[in-house]
Amino acid sequence: MTPIEHLLWHPVCDARQVQEEPFPVVLLEQALVLWRDQNGTVCGLHDRCPHRGASLSLGRVCHGQLQCAYHGWLFAGQGDCTLVPALPHFQPGPTQQAKAVAVAERMGLVWVCLDVANAEQAIWPTFAAEWNAGMRKLNAGPYDVATSAPRIVENFLDMSHFSFVHDGWLGEAGHSEIPDISSQESETGFKITQSQVWQPNTSALSTEGGMVSYSYEVNHPYSAVLTKIPDPQSGVPPGYEESIVVCILPKSPDSCRVWFRMAVADFDADVEDVLAFQDKIFSQDKPVLESQMPRLLPLHAKTESHVASDKASVAYRRFLQKLAVTFGVC
Repeated sequence: MTPIEHLLWHPVCDARQVQEEPFPVVLLEQALVLWRDQNGTVCGLHDRCPHRGASLSLGRVCHGQLQCAYHGWLFAGQGDCTLVPALPHFQPGPTQQAKAVAVAERMGLVWVCLDVANAEQAIWPTFAAEWNAGMRKLNAGPYDVATSAPRIVENFLDMSHFSFVHDGWLGEAGHSEIPDISSQESETGFKITQSQVWQPNTSALSTEGGMVSYSYEVNHPYSAVLTKIPDPQSGVPPGYEESIVVCILPKSPDSCRVWFRMAVADFDADVEDVLAFQDKIFSQDKPVLESQMPRLLPLHAKTESHVASDKASVAYRRFLQKLAVTFGVC
């Protein structure tokens, strides 16, 4: 049975990083190599030559195809071996093929699905704001974190840490109470609504503190989307809305690379200021995330304590159990 993790689309790198030379990445403990063919399309293979097991990423790109550095075998984007230089008239067959992965570009990132045959049905993170021309799109990160992908998603869904980890930024110690939230299952995951929190900085553009309404949507084990609408009295321009999706590359069960894709209604704010705000917030989360033990997210209900303000976390853990996720959990 194919693991659910192989039936997901995973972000692996910034799209600008992949050019005409081999670019190695690691996904779910598997070494991969990416490059662009003559049409500029990103191609991807497992980083292992079928001949003698050398890393294909040590090679070079010749006329849009990847050439192994060891014996010069040449591979097309789908893994077909097109040339064995030592036997120029030999017609390579199935055993000479390299193993391909499905590759796509979206949200300024390169994404990979390990199950090529079922890639069209594989799960993408939900981010409706991506296709809203009235929203400005920015990518923050990447951030490398020594913890599991599910720990990062759970942190993203958690508002009760704002007044402590992000005191003076996303919360304030004197405003730590979290009103009751609503959690509902959806066709593909779950949603969190009716959630509010007081913030001294309701966005990178705010001038005053105020209540912020949050909603969350989860349909991918290693991703989540939040939409936040600041209190109109907080100094944020009327109609301002912010939507953020966390995109995680699970390198190993307890190490990840993280991006945040942001969609904002303001087109005039300095990009550096917006990204600096996100950098600051994640720099506060990172040491806490890396301190959590176990690094793998426990799914058994009695392994960690839960209270009413943990509804989003509990819903997320149940979601992972329902999908039979095994990578990054315990």
